[in-house]
Amino acid sequence: MLKSQKNLTRFTYETTAFEGWRLCVSRTGTTFTKYFSDKGYGCPRDSLRAAEKTRAKLLRLIDNSRRINGRLSKATIEKAQKILEAA
Repeated sequence: MLKSQKNLTRFTYETTAFEGWRLCVSRTGTTFTKYFSDKGYGCPRDSLRAAEKTRAKLLRLIDNSRRINGRLSKATIEKAQKILEAA
C-alpha cells in the first residue's frame, strides 16, 4: 500500500472517479496544487514517482527564491506554475 507523504496525498475513494496523488505545497500565502492520476501515468507507483519528481523541482525553486515583502515574487509563482503544467 502506497502511503501519503509530506505535500503528497493519496486519493482512492470508491465514490469518486479520480484515483491518484495530489501534490499541494503552500508557502507564504501561495498554494500550488497538481493532481497525478493513476490512469494518466499507468499505475499508482508511476503517478507517485511523477508527483515526487515534480515536488522536488517545485520545492527547489521555492526554497531558493527571493521573497518580496515576505511573499514569493510574481516571477517565482509563474515559474512554479510552469513546472506544474509541464508535469
